[in-house]
Amino acid sequence: MAIELTPITDGDIAEVADFLRTNLDSQIPWARSWPPPWKVEAPNHGFMLRDGPRVGGALLVFYSDRLIEGRVERFCNMGTWCVLPAYRSHSIRLLRAMLAQEGYHVTCLSPIERVVAITAKFKFRPLDTSAVLIPNLPWPTLPGRTRISADPDVIASTLTDAELDLYHDHAQALAARHLILIRGERSCYVMYRETPLKGIVCAEILHVSDPELFKSSINSLTRHLLLRHRLLATRAELRTIAHRPLFSVKRNPRPKRYRSASLEPDQIDDLYSEFVCVPDRAPAPRLLRRSGSSSEDGGPSAAG
Repeated sequence: MAIELTPITDGDIAEVADFLRTNLDSQIPWARSWPPPWKVEAPNHGFMLRDGPRVGGALLVFYSDRLIEGRVERFCNMGTWCVLPAYRSHSIRLLRAMLAQEGYHVTCLSPIERVVAITAKFKFRPLDTSAVLIPNLPWPTLPGRTRISADPDVIASTLTDAELDLYHDHAQALAARHLILIRGERSCYVMYRETPLKGIVCAEILHVSDPELFKSSINSLTRHLLLRHRLLATRAELRTIAHRPLFSVKRNPRPKRYRSASLEPDQIDDLYSEFVCVPDRAPAPRLLRRSGSSSEDGGPSAAG
């Protein structure tokens, strides 16, 4: 029987999630991580290999429409790519099927070494992912200077326009965490994920709406992440935060690639991708607290 390549439809999600849970990582809640929660007219959810009733491989895809310089640009993010050894000779068929879809900018943001080599042959370009690691320390702070909140109501009532849309699109994404920094009339929306690094769990910054306010509030933010979320360090790419904080140390860049006929590297980010949807491990249960979810300087309140 020939190995069949088919798009992943709504009716295939449970089966593909079970395939990934069995053959790749049983700790990730695949069916809750993918497809993504934002609204988009997606042609499929990726592609899969079938050998009769058996799933032999899958390539997950995260689609999105982004407004860039006044134009709506269509993206497809190449997520988890898992193929059983018996079907490895068919792996490239999955990639070719995704790339055959016209009109999309394609991102590959978490490739393993083998995938980096493969995507290079398909004219993917590298991104500058120079990064730093910032220790989260209990810095002394000035009372009332910067307010930090994880309360959804505070975030939604503070943000406006494109940043509010961004928050609504990612509010239910399983791996995304959200904070708002407020100082006077200014605010900075910070999106991050929790990720393991050398035996500890750290915050990895995915989005910063106001790099200057982020820079001036870095001690308050890292203090908050340590005391409120028990995260010992913060990892950030310089293309995201736009500066290197004091006391940070350089980290090895992670390979990230994209393929586009018109967009430049500074127009590519980590949003609307597997980074915001697929956690590194099953997330611990979290209680949503309406009070005690904010803090101010000086005092608590709370595919590879």
